[in-house]
Amino acid sequence: MMVNEKIAVDHGLKKTEFKEICNLLKRVPNITELGLFSAMWNEHCSYKSSKIHLKKLPTTGKKVIQGPGENAGVIDIGDDDAIVFKIESHNHPSFIEPYQGAATGVGGIMRDVFTMGARPIANLNSIHFGSTQHKKTKNLLRGVVHGIGGYGNCMGIPTIAGQTCFDESYNGNILVNAMTLGLVKKNKIFFSKAAGINKPVIYVGSKTGRDGIHGASMASAVFDDQIEEKKPTVQVGDPFTEKLLLEACLELMVDDSIISIQDMGAAGLTSSSIEMASKGKLGIELNLNKVPCRESNMTPYEIMLSESQERMLIVLENGKENKAKKIFDKWNLDFAIIGKTTKSNKIEIFFNKNKVVEVPIEFLADKAPEYDRKWKKTKLPIKNKLNKDIYKNLKIVDVLKKILSNPNICSKEWIWQQYDHTVMGDTIQKPGGDAGVIRVHGTNKAIAASVDSSASYCFAHPLTGGKQVVCESWRNMISVGAKPVAITNCLNFGNPEKEKNMGEFVECLQGIEDACKYLNFPVVSGNVSFYNETKDKGIKPTPTIGGVGLIKDYKKMVSMSLKKIDNIVLLIGKTEGHIDQSTFAKEILNQKKGPPPEINLFNEKNNGETVLKLINDGYVMSAHDISMGGILVAIAKMCISGNKGININNPQNLINYFEYFFGEDQGRFFIEIKKNDLAKVKSILENSSVYFNEFGTIQEKNIVLKDKLNVTIEELGRIMKHH
Repeated sequence: MMVNEKIAVDHGLKKTEFKEICNLLKRVPNITELGLFSAMWNEHCSYKSSKIHLKKLPTTGKKVIQGPGENAGVIDIGDDDAIVFKIESHNHPSFIEPYQGAATGVGGIMRDVFTMGARPIANLNSIHFGSTQHKKTKNLLRGVVHGIGGYGNCMGIPTIAGQTCFDESYNGNILVNAMTLGLVKKNKIFFSKAAGINKPVIYVGSKTGRDGIHGASMASAVFDDQIEEKKPTVQVGDPFTEKLLLEACLELMVDDSIISIQDMGAAGLTSSSIEMASKGKLGIELNLNKVPCRESNMTPYEIMLSESQERMLIVLENGKENKAKKIFDKWNLDFAIIGKTTKSNKIEIFFNKNKVVEVPIEFLADKAPEYDRKWKKTKLPIKNKLNKDIYKNLKIVDVLKKILSNPNICSKEWIWQQYDHTVMGDTIQKPGGDAGVIRVHGTNKAIAASVDSSASYCFAHPLTGGKQVVCESWRNMISVGAKPVAITNCLNFGNPEKEKNMGEFVECLQGIEDACKYLNFPVVSGNVSFYNETKDKGIKPTPTIGGVGLIKDYKKMVSMSLKKIDNIVLLIGKTEGHIDQSTFAKEILNQKKGPPPEINLFNEKNNGETVLKLINDGYVMSAHDISMGGILVAIAKMCISGNKGININNPQNLINYFEYFFGEDQGRFFIEIKKNDLAKVKSILENSSVYFNEFGTIQEKNIVLKDKLNVTIEELGRIMKHH
């Protein structure tokens, strides 16, 4: 097939990019070479629209062993242990084929983690769907949840936390973000950088088929009506093979046989071989006749671009081939020597004794375009001037019930019950709390992890929204008694060629950068997912933050369940009653305009660190951060979780009952303490200049506020569960 401009455009390349490729090569590429360029130069692999902005993020810190640029980030958790973690998107595939899209998303992120030598110990996910009324939502939700559970459960990895959101902006483009944490010894971390000349390049795992060809390019395209035609671009997962691959790789990693290892994820054999060679500043030679194929008559183009799952590429030390082969034979996996490293600095591919590709590595990797796209700033919206009369006919109890039944706030137990969250026996805080917590096996340490996003805040004002998502993650770590260590991010946005969307991305990123720097909460890995739109309708900007924290002694962990009658609940942080962009404004007042709540980074840090100190000193019985829905929703969740009621003190200097109880001011927590510790805790809070008040006293089964509110926990629990 003769390659021309039209074929290049069909491969997702711009006309200018095709021209640049011809200039670099000083000739027209053949179809296989074009395939390599289209894979390596698309948004998913090259980060061409985001690269210049991502460089600004803080990526180093005392505990950071490996920041962005590898398969996953790595942090030090003491005693020679390290945690490897990352979050990735699998949005487009999951919209086309929900079960397989979500399943292979989970499989892919787990491979990123065990490629680095770590055994996966926990999975998380953040999934966003269209309106609950939309005709596709139910099936998509069902398929995605089954896919996540199906893969993770078969691998025997617990799913310890997650997030499920609904918003009409995802009607035509759902989001499926999967996160994995793994445990590794500090001296046993493996990297993807190839080294040495004439070292054997090994293919292991499943056979290569025709599934998933152009998966990476499809992930960098906008959807239209021809969605069904894209099904062949979705990969098909097999968790049982992945489990064998995990065990075989970890067995080979015991000694120093492996020089470098890379999973075949997006763009399959293309990206794995080119990235390894590029990082090692050397060349690579492949013989495609040696690649194990499950289908007959596959072409070099298909073999190089297939995204069949459960495959790895390894550069071995010379003389270790037989030993490695024995291990992979034992686990019943394919093992083939398909090439070698060279000093040519090119990728050279042979098929049927002909050389079918010869391209310098740097053309595919370093020379990928880098765009500084035009972007538009989002103005801070003006605050809504609300006529206070709108509150006249509202009753606090009715508002509370309505908000608790909101699909974004109600219990997601019916979802996470489909995931195995206790397998391996180390989960000490299951889904449904502020963060999932998992014990580091055989030690007293525990790791907390959560995923958060806040699309409506980011949509209203991306800069503030970006800060908020990081702060929310930070508070979730603190609420379980963990010291926040680092984050991973999955940045889901619309088409970057539109100035508004690009602006949302740049400003959200700015917000993330500001908050991460201030809180000393570095970004160690991540992923950008652009082009999340259908027929010109993009999603709300949705940066998802995966936070990881450390608890040195798991016995000090706290949950949000209220513990004991007569204990005092303190409200930490100031309440101004910010209603704009709150669930109350949208659900009750039908108001969607206005700015998100302000972020005061000093208060976030100070309040959070003080609460953590109180937890570590043993004063706090339970804790919960206050986020969506405001004060009353947060306390209701604590009451339902602990099956206790609360007698609420009448608020002092009240702005207005509804703004006070349902406003979404940031930087706030609830903590439960014993009566006789009150004086001591007060003095610690005052000395740390933390604003607080006595919110109420724990009692039997009702939430009571003088003559304003009296409702049983049982009724609220029923409402939360049945929606």
